[in-house]
Amino acid sequence: MALYDYYCETNGRTLEVWHGMDEMIATWADLCELAGVEVDGTAPDAPVVRKIGAPVPMTGGSTGSGPAPCGPACGCA
Repeated sequence: MALYDYYCETNGRTLEVWHGMDEMIATWADLCELAGVEVDGTAPDAPVVRKIGAPVPMTGGSTGSGPAPCGPACGCA
């Protein structure tokens, strides 16, 4: 599973969701269902676009200037 950002031009919102690399989300309704949020007045068939975001750190530790480890649940700590 990977973390992805999807943008909806219709409402100007961006949501982050986790899903498999082979999955592609195409509509606002599908994105909201995966994110566990309400559609909130945006047309369910409004298109969404997957955006390129910063990579999620996959190694533990921190040099003091970077992000902290993900935590014990992810296995990198």
